[in-house]
Amino acid sequence: MKGKTQSADVEVTDLPQIPIRKTTAQKSRKAEASPPPANTPEHTGHGIARNPGMPLDLGFIESMRAVNRSALERRVQTMTKRRSIKGDNQAAWLLRALAVMDLTSLNSNDTDERILRLCAKALQPLRRDIADGLGLGSTVIRPAAVCVYHPFVATAAGALKGSGIHVAAVSTAFPHGLAPLDTRLKEIEASVKDGADEIDVVIRRGLVYGAKWQELYDEIAAMRAACGDAHLKVILGTGDLATLRNVTVASMVAMMAGADFIKTSTGKESTNATLPVGLAMVRAIRAYFEETGYMIGFKPAGGISTAKAALDWLVLMKEELGRPWLEPELFRFGASSLLTDIERQLEHHVTGRYSANYRHSLA
Repeated sequence: MKGKTQSADVEVTDLPQIPIRKTTAQKSRKAEASPPPANTPEHTGHGIARNPGMPLDLGFIESMRAVNRSALERRVQTMTKRRSIKGDNQAAWLLRALAVMDLTSLNSNDTDERILRLCAKALQPLRRDIADGLGLGSTVIRPAAVCVYHPFVATAAGALKGSGIHVAAVSTAFPHGLAPLDTRLKEIEASVKDGADEIDVVIRRGLVYGAKWQELYDEIAAMRAACGDAHLKVILGTGDLATLRNVTVASMVAMMAGADFIKTSTGKESTNATLPVGLAMVRAIRAYFEETGYMIGFKPAGGISTAKAALDWLVLMKEELGRPWLEPELFRFGASSLLTDIERQLEHHVTGRYSANYRHSLA
């Protein structure tokens, strides 16, 4: 119809295939035919060539133009409106969202017991009846990582040992990042020693405001060195960076300094992950890949609490960067309550009924 955007079903035929069993409730409802859905591997890893970084190119940084916010917002709006994900395809994409999740607990009242419960949920994120209803059989779908504060790294590492689930630690005076650099580096080293596979660090936003790109580069490069074999996720705190150009330049500096992932937010800012900001960041990732050949991961975090929001982010990644960026090695959700809604939606897919949130508690 004139004036309306056409909608196209998103299919998952290019992902590894598993059957999802249709239930009696589904058969009794009208449903569009769809191909067999897909799922993620049982285990995740860091199986891509690691970004070695490159010398800071200030000439390139200074040549970067202002980012057109209106154009990004239009692109996001059309992208999410014309892509509908329904039926079995939706269930498969929600399983994908689960498998690229960093299941997170970053509360001031966290305890070892709470983290152990979180790890238990990570080991079995779906109730057995839901998994059986989806026809998963012996296939185990788990989050890519559990993300905790440094004092709980050893607890999480012990609980998840041998599971294939990574342990991620927020570090460097999270969420403000304002401790002395030496203190921040020692915190990284301590988390790695305790068993962290991934380190989520925070930049000093003031370095971005002052366009102190060399100092920002040097700090991130030092953090990368402190990580050793652990992968480095650099949190930009985009809600604090004021402009999309700042977001884009900070993204590029982080990648040049050796970041394995760039991440939107700590989850503690007043404005967290938004699709237009995410689009600016993934286009910086694409530019870096075209320049160097190295694939950098992306992690939106903060405020992503619904299955629908997760699907929008997955569509953005598929549209802008392609199929490879739907793997845990290159895409993660930072989320605490997202798993609850994903499990509710999958239960609805199986039974035709929605349950209360408390039936899907995390910890």
